[in-house]
Amino acid sequence: MILPGATIGVLGGGQLGRMFVTAARSMGYKTVVLDPDVNSPAGLIADQHICAGFEDGNALSKMAELCAAVTTEFENVPAASLRKLAETVFVAPSAEAVEIAQHRAREKSYAREAGLETTAYGNILSTDDIAAAVAAAGFPSILKLSTLGYDGKGQAIVNSVEEVTEKFIEFGSVECVLEKMLDLKQEVSVILGRNQAGDVAVFPLAENVHINGILHTSTVPANVSAEISSRAQQQAMALAKSMNYVGVLAVEFFITTDNDLIFNEMAPRPHNSSHYTLDATVTSQFEQQVRTLCGLAAGDGRLVSPVVMVNLLGDLWPLDWSKLLAEKALKLHLYGKEEARAGRKMGHFNVLAESAEQAKEIAQRVFKAIS
Repeated sequence: MILPGATIGVLGGGQLGRMFVTAARSMGYKTVVLDPDVNSPAGLIADQHICAGFEDGNALSKMAELCAAVTTEFENVPAASLRKLAETVFVAPSAEAVEIAQHRAREKSYAREAGLETTAYGNILSTDDIAAAVAAAGFPSILKLSTLGYDGKGQAIVNSVEEVTEKFIEFGSVECVLEKMLDLKQEVSVILGRNQAGDVAVFPLAENVHINGILHTSTVPANVSAEISSRAQQQAMALAKSMNYVGVLAVEFFITTDNDLIFNEMAPRPHNSSHYTLDATVTSQFEQQVRTLCGLAAGDGRLVSPVVMVNLLGDLWPLDWSKLLAEKALKLHLYGKEEARAGRKMGHFNVLAESAEQAKEIAQRVFKAIS
């Protein structure tokens, strides 16, 4: 076990890194952040900020010297950098697990091998692959970049071979996945923590609503059957076990109108849809990230209050703080970002109440007031 007083590090200085640093420092750990942005939200509050690129060999060596263990706050960190660090310091999640999550086709194939159901899909490496991909996925479908897409970016709905070809070229003719569109009833996510000993703690299912491809709200408890909730949690645990995963893992699912549970994607890190855990569960996902990285027992993921999480995007700035903070059941979390931009996640708030419906009513009222 790596105990309080030790130094632990995180690759990436965004809001997820900032909340990891906050959790680590409250538990008595020193922190190091590696990020090229001099004003990175996590770097601003860490004990030490190594301001360098993720592939900088000297910076990686310095981080390995300073830290007893290192994690990441985003999946697009170069896997080679994780391997380099792992030569001399414990790294979780592993480079191998991150590589699976970095690539849509690879993660779907891996999920299927672990027993999860995915939508029909086809891989496109060049225009020569389009016909076979269309035959596999059919129409309507969604063309997605295999790597680097997030928050709805790098995606397009397509309804013909001509549209697939046009969008593939528009995306730069780089590797893509063509996915069959589903008749969706709900979108949900499961997050869990797993340590080296295989000790697992699973958080309650979150029901998610997206606007323009960006998460808007997460509601817990999710309005799903106990059978669906249990199945999603069991499948997430099976996926983690198959990778011998260490750390915090988020798994997103679609629920179709026929009540089929379909794997969408995974994230090898804390997740936006589980920010509710900062206020509404015994252990937050960020404390869980610290605990699993340091070889401690996975913390209790029990829900202590129904909750709704609402993202605050830069579109809302300047924000009327008096209207937001007038609600007594609201917990505000800001990310320390200097510039507000449309679509940029600047913070979020959690509303706790006696029921999910009551929390949702309060959250909707507050969001309408500040919009």
